[in-house]
Amino acid sequence: MMSGLEMGRVLDNHPVTRDWFVMDIAAPATAQKCQPGQFLHIRPIPTYDPLLRRPLSIYDVLSASGIISLLYRVAGRGTSLLAKAEPEDNIDIMGPLGRGFTIPMENESIILVGGGVGVAPLMYLARVSLERRCRVKLLLGAANATQLGAAKRFERVGAQVKTASLDGSAGRHGLVTDLLEEENPSDYSRIYTCGPVPMMARVSAWAKTHDMWGEVSLEEHMACGVGACLGCACQLNALQPGYAKVCKDGPVFNIDAVELSPDQGGKEKCLE
Repeated sequence: MMSGLEMGRVLDNHPVTRDWFVMDIAAPATAQKCQPGQFLHIRPIPTYDPLLRRPLSIYDVLSASGIISLLYRVAGRGTSLLAKAEPEDNIDIMGPLGRGFTIPMENESIILVGGGVGVAPLMYLARVSLERRCRVKLLLGAANATQLGAAKRFERVGAQVKTASLDGSAGRHGLVTDLLEEENPSDYSRIYTCGPVPMMARVSAWAKTHDMWGEVSLEEHMACGVGACLGCACQLNALQPGYAKVCKDGPVFNIDAVELSPDQGGKEKCLE
């Protein structure tokens, strides 16, 4: 599906925690093209300082209304400027970009596992899957209760949600993968995940143990966003030669194609 350029109009841009924001953008042409798991390349202000656009996962889309939602964490200069955008401001959009999730067939049962702001690409997947009459369950983990606010949006569209927090302030006290270990794999046909690398590594191991088909959304620094600069190239599997471009070949990959280490540090899908 071809990407494009569009000048979107900010409808809302509000904090959901101290440094997490949700931005709603009117971008009707782009909204019609978006697929779950893809991302947008955003220029936060109408200048070239900072020079590079910021890649942000597509959080949700209301196609009929032409509205795209983005969930992002303020991590540095670019996203700090983005957080200052106000209603009626213009936002320069390139996208949608990248390879998105494989959409389940009608009436399947799927499970989503998200960690922190990594839950962002799973929301639109949940919406589209529910429109296909799928059973959707989300396991969402975060550091504390304030970072679990996305759970309500999933519940509103009809997903079943279970949460975990590291400090025990909401849901299960512990890791989201503790919740996954309690699930019966025979209840699901597919698993999808995005979040910190150690979390995804445990999700991947669980899926492979139970021979379950799945996909992961990788988080990587990007510059061009279209596969030209090679800045996001990485080797996905030690047994396979060559490298993949996360921005073009991904960010979504089959769970069997990716080697993830529980000890590997993770990057969130927004750049400073």
